[in-house]
Amino acid sequence: MSTETDIAERHVSVCERFTAAVVAAEGKWDRPSPCDGWDARGLVEHVIGFHDVLLLRPMGAKPERPRDDPVRRWAVTQDAMRKLFARPDLFDGPIDVPAVGNNPPTRLDAAPLVRALTQDVLVHTWDLARAVGGDDRLDPGLCKRYLDRLPTDLDALVASGMFARPVDVSQDADPQTRLLARLGRDQHWREASTAQG
Repeated sequence: MSTETDIAERHVSVCERFTAAVVAAEGKWDRPSPCDGWDARGLVEHVIGFHDVLLLRPMGAKPERPRDDPVRRWAVTQDAMRKLFARPDLFDGPIDVPAVGNNPPTRLDAAPLVRALTQDVLVHTWDLARAVGGDDRLDPGLCKRYLDRLPTDLDALVASGMFARPVDVSQDADPQTRLLARLGRDQHWREASTAQG
């Protein structure tokens, strides 16, 4: 069973790995990504937005960011997350998440919420790195951890509307390949101009 400290440290570590992908994306913000309809900039803004909506804003920790500098916008977000995880009250009770779009307000326990965010950042690290030709290797232990936590029903994630259908891969494939495949990612995806050059 993970302790609250483990959950927090794991998330901070995954965010640091995402930072490497963000830095590699400098000057390549319009590159398409494995996520249909999202370019590199859109991926970074998605990760920032999820942290804002689910954690930073509800906990009164949303930072001020520059308007048009994705690297700096993520750096400010990451710094706010570090400060938030240093607070002793983060895991004391549920987090009140405000209504967003068509989603009503809700209350979420902090530990499973942070675990879900960690998986999101982990997978989007691959998406972003693959989009910009960066290092797309993920921590195999973390990939196995999140692979083992996925529902056994292959259609469950698709039904959420947040994931594409699983991609067929060998059961002997490494944990990263299997995790990405379960979440609808094609490990062989390459942006057209990158693949040709």
